[in-house]
Amino acid sequence: MASTNGVEIAVHELGGAGPPLVIAHASGFCGSMYAPLAAELLEHFRVVALDFRGHGDSTAPTDEDFAWGGMADDLFAVVAALEAGPVHAFGHSLGGATILRAELTRPGTIRSAFLFEPIVIPDEYAAGGPNVMAEAARVRRPSFASRAEALWRYASRPPLSQMRADALTAYVEHGFADEPDGSVRLKCRPEHEARVFESDTKLTVSDMCGLRLPAVIAVGHDEPGPNPAGFASALAAMLPDARRIEYPHVGHFGPLEDPISIGRDVLAHALATSH
Repeated sequence: MASTNGVEIAVHELGGAGPPLVIAHASGFCGSMYAPLAAELLEHFRVVALDFRGHGDSTAPTDEDFAWGGMADDLFAVVAALEAGPVHAFGHSLGGATILRAELTRPGTIRSAFLFEPIVIPDEYAAGGPNVMAEAARVRRPSFASRAEALWRYASRPPLSQMRADALTAYVEHGFADEPDGSVRLKCRPEHEARVFESDTKLTVSDMCGLRLPAVIAVGHDEPGPNPAGFASALAAMLPDARRIEYPHVGHFGPLEDPISIGRDVLAHALATSH
């Protein structure tokens, strides 16, 4: 379906019946790799997952502008196509921040949100500076001789090795495109992922002041230095209808490390806010 900046958004039906629940992925990933988490929701919800612009099977913006407001436009396009009014949503990292931005921009878009380490920056860190995530994205290996080689490499070293096997396999299956010579390349180009990280359009905690949205702010174990898990307390305190949950046995990729535990909590929150 069409979004802004010439983008065509891919949406994946992950199954289920009932009211829609939309999954919004983390930067560099794609919607289909959240199928293990979606499996916990299918008895009660129709689960769909989008690929943000420049990710998965969606196209990149024609101007190669990866401002985070464009991700909200992608989400708006999906919600409009569902024709179901406010939707329940699960967001991971970039996806979580996008859900919050969507509700800020158009109140009533989201019925409830379960957000795992959404990227909402405390104001004291918003001044900018060197972006280590962008630097790391630019040097990512963009292609492999085969999917088997990609899977072996990712499974043999962190952080992707921390994912559950089926989530990692789905990433290799759906996050790579086939080349004529039999090799595979990342669908989300390293340069595009770097531009997502470098964008100066991220939300800050103060932007969230007074936002009324039934939300769970979920975090994995804390890491040294500024990080999304550490930002979550200030964010949850700013949202009057939010609560914070900790999963100390997982890291930032928690929904892909333990999709059963987190998926069950997503389900409980969505059901509790359905009436």
